[in-house]
Amino acid sequence: MERLEPVMYFRLLFTMEIKTVATNRKAYHEYHILETFEAGIELLGSEVKSLREGKASLKEGYVLVKDGQAWMVGAHISPYSHTGHTGHKPTRDRRLLLHKREILKINKKLTEKGLTAVPLKLYFKRGWLKVEIALAKGKKLYDKRETKKKRDVERDIQRALSDTE
Repeated sequence: MERLEPVMYFRLLFTMEIKTVATNRKAYHEYHILETFEAGIELLGSEVKSLREGKASLKEGYVLVKDGQAWMVGAHISPYSHTGHTGHKPTRDRRLLLHKREILKINKKLTEKGLTAVPLKLYFKRGWLKVEIALAKGKKLYDKRETKKKRDVERDIQRALSDTE
């Protein structure tokens, strides 16, 4: 096998694609996203295999900090299709792997009124599963209407521009 030069190996390692498994589009509708963090996640083998098949949902998920550790609660990872009767529980709490100062920062922000932490995206990055979590503030009904109106106007503008070309 031919040995790669360090620079080529570095380029190969860092140009690998990011494969998105699941996104929480509902979070962008329900919350104002203030700050995001990237965290690793502690999983069982059958959960990783299920995620490689793309079977996950973050709609009901949220993040808690208890006993100095961050936990993702309510996210659904379907059982792996080739596992026998001893699979994993789909909605079990999963520990997030963050630096201590990040956990303290998130915990401090969560104690503020109206802030919550929600998972936005599950993705594979260089073979490791990562979760993007966000500190968010809930939107009011009129904010949701305003966001929808802006999106519709932008879509109409894009449609008009594409018709002229």
